[in-house]
Amino acid sequence: MTDFSNMLSKAKAMQEKMKIAQEKIKNIEAEGEAGGNLVKVTLSGDYEIKSIIISDSAKKEDQEIIIDLIKAAYNNAKENLKKKSTEELSKITGGLNLPLDFKLPF
Repeated sequence: MTDFSNMLSKAKAMQEKMKIAQEKIKNIEAEGEAGGNLVKVTLSGDYEIKSIIISDSAKKEDQEIIIDLIKAAYNNAKENLKKKSTEELSKITGGLNLPLDFKLPF
């Protein structure tokens, strides 16, 4: 029975580490760019847009092009955020490849 208690205690410790990692990840910010820095988007760790910067030269473009640049910059920021989040999670879990929303059943 002590093996089960030990396993349960390790699982609870991992759950606490995951909570800490998830809180740290919320505070991470990642930037993405498109069009050679014509548009920059900054995302928070929970994928909220913190800022969008459109250069003066991009503002001269058609609206459709600007929208495409914003989308591309957002997608670039999202990928950068995933990388940063995975790195942070890896530090906490010792390299275990767990999903960011991992929860134990207790």
